[in-house]
Amino acid sequence: MLSDACLVAYAYLKRITQPTLVVNGSNDVIVYTVNSFILQQNLPNAQLILYPDANHGSQYQYPELCVAHATLFLNA
Repeated sequence: MLSDACLVAYAYLKRITQPTLVVNGSNDVIVYTVNSFILQQNLPNAQLILYPDANHGSQYQYPELCVAHATLFLNA
């Protein structure tokens, strides 16, 4: 069962309508990858990109791909 704090936080996220790009590595141990799934599921207009075998610095591990994905997102 979710705590009241979680329910309030999820309700707040559902009110954010701006397009949101959520980027994470599949092996992130600082911001666990499951939290990126939670964000994507609770932000109504979110896009999730997980870089395989990447850590917390996934944008540095996949710089060209990250720039390409960010550019596609921003140009949409």
